Amino acid sequence: MSYKSFSMELAGRTLTVDVGRVAAQANGAAFMHYGDTTVLSTATASEKPRDGIDFFPLSVEYEEKLYAVGKIPGGFTRREGKASENAILTSRVIDRPMRPLFPKDYRNDVTINNMVMSVDPECSPELTAMLGSAIAVAISDIPFDGPCATTQVGMVNGEFVFNPNASQNANSDLKLTVASTRDKVIMIEAGANEVPEDKMIEAIYAAHAVNQQVIEFIDKIVAECGKEKHSYTSCAIPEELFAAIREIVPPAEMEVVMFAEQKQVREDRIRELKDKLAEAFAENEEWLPLIDEAVYQYEKKTVRKMILKDQKRPDGRAITQIRPLAAEVDIVPRVHGSAMFTRGQTQICNVTTLAPLSEAQRLDGLDEFETSKRYMHHYNFPAYSVGETKVSRGPGRREIGHGALAERALIPVLPSEEEFPYAIRTVSETFESNGSTSMASTCASCMSLMAAGVPIKKMVAGISCGLVTGETDDDYILLTDIQGLEDFFGDMDFKVTGTDAGITAIQMDIKIHGLTRPIVEGAIARCREARMFIMETCMKPAISEPRPEVGPYAPKIIQIQIDPAKIGEVVGQRGKTINAIIEQTGVKIDITDDGAVSVCGTDAEAMQKAVELIQIIVTDFEEGQVLTGKVVSIKDFGAFLEFAPGKEAMVHISKISKERIDHVEDVLTLGDVVKAVCLGKDKMGRVSFSIKDVK
Repeated sequence: MSYKSFSMELAGRTLTVDVGRVAAQANGAAFMHYGDTTVLSTATASEKPRDGIDFFPLSVEYEEKLYAVGKIPGGFTRREGKASENAILTSRVIDRPMRPLFPKDYRNDVTINNMVMSVDPECSPELTAMLGSAIAVAISDIPFDGPCATTQVGMVNGEFVFNPNASQNANSDLKLTVASTRDKVIMIEAGANEVPEDKMIEAIYAAHAVNQQVIEFIDKIVAECGKEKHSYTSCAIPEELFAAIREIVPPAEMEVVMFAEQKQVREDRIRELKDKLAEAFAENEEWLPLIDEAVYQYEKKTVRKMILKDQKRPDGRAITQIRPLAAEVDIVPRVHGSAMFTRGQTQICNVTTLAPLSEAQRLDGLDEFETSKRYMHHYNFPAYSVGETKVSRGPGRREIGHGALAERALIPVLPSEEEFPYAIRTVSETFESNGSTSMASTCASCMSLMAAGVPIKKMVAGISCGLVTGETDDDYILLTDIQGLEDFFGDMDFKVTGTDAGITAIQMDIKIHGLTRPIVEGAIARCREARMFIMETCMKPAISEPRPEVGPYAPKIIQIQIDPAKIGEVVGQRGKTINAIIEQTGVKIDITDDGAVSVCGTDAEAMQKAVELIQIIVTDFEEGQVLTGKVVSIKDFGAFLEFAPGKEAMVHISKISKERIDHVEDVLTLGDVVKAVCLGKDKMGRVSFSIKDVK
């Protein structure tokens, strides 16, 4: 079978795309090779639009095959199961820049699938899938206003690294992903160690320049292998229906409907308007099913006009004004830490839980460098938070994405394991939602961690900036702290988190074909100004710094260092020794390969007892040392004392009592607890103890 192969040098490695080699029945397929990383990217579309929907049904999948890294999956079935968190986040990063480039009135189902078949640590499979997705759609017959390209940027020792390998990523102060069209940036996602705003902008546009080289490469592939785009049935609302609605509800009346500070008031007005239209069009069976979508479009046009032309926001705020703020800590008793952050009608309660490092999350994926994580942020979005009735079915992709963003925002300020030897979980419960709950989660999580006594290095806050554009690139307006309506009807949701020193995370979603540089720079500057305001006026009055120690209900941890060669003695055969200590004291014990021992518990006396037992086990007996032991065995010639699990010594019958005795049982019985002093080693090199010589 003949096929065409295309190659380019990308960040010092060869990117090769095979077209026509595999998956010929897909609308578009790109067999991607970046170094030895191999990903099959395919794009398929249904022949007809899906009935009864008012959105574009795009599905993006990123499949991690563990054979790609020479692993057999765990579990009983020994096969890949549900998508990992990394796979879900990668799917979202692919989806976000590509979705706006499909026609807005396109309702055919489209599936983009990426199957990772081999992984070269030098070449990111996620990046390969991002490029493969764009190529597969670009060469297909699916309508698409591309191409687009994606570049990852790291920063090692202050220098940018493009498409960094795994080891460079592990030492990078920046993990930035930028997608671009020919002219504009269309998606930004970043995690950063307090990178200054100007440095972040420099990195974004350095990536944008690399993307232009990739787009030129894709253009060549499309020119030789691209299919003609197929025609489709438009699902646009008829202009006649809009005209009829405007007669019943004139634009001025529609502005009154939309202008309301409270979300519920506006929703009630919209409900009344729809009822009015349904009554007016009761005889028109063709228009009745389109009323919801038509009203939505009318709302959108009204809100955009109010903002762009009149600089009038639906809730009456100024363009740069943040909604009313409130913050408090210790809202939930007995948990290790809690905080609540409210911004307008968005309200998040965050709870922190501390545990030994043994409870860190184990990761089973394609990344050989990242096998566990000690900090976990989970985000929940129940239906009641937006006044809806729906049964919870667990976190979806949106919830996982929001949780990961808040997690990424706080990682740079967390103490090291050496400074704070805990696994940390924070959970953000959405009590009320009207825009940017992920940024509220970041603020609530930061305060919750401080309330729990986690010695974070700096305070972190987050905010979202919105955008409404006009007919030209220069005709736009930025909105600080967008609410839900401005997110739905606007063109951008630009989320930025950071400290007073710089940015820790970015996530940018847009609905248009890209952003100019002035918009990107303006949004980043606006977000910095807003997060400084939030920290100074809201968060710091609630809690200004981490508490000096963990709370009364949180586990305490004592750390000691032992000789790594003694680890086996502490653990014992099949864990017998360490389990005996745990049973005696009720603590948890973690031991690392380098001999770092963490003793965790809530009873200080029991924890200290466990530490003493471990120290007895790993310390050689010395002459003059006095220890307390339990009689565990009695022989004719003496008694054996256990000073710690697995650590025993013998006391000769002549050393038990100052008076002569004929039988050990005359003085000792099994289970007695006595003190004994070490006499050193005898002529045979054996350590001996005495009970009678204890002073």
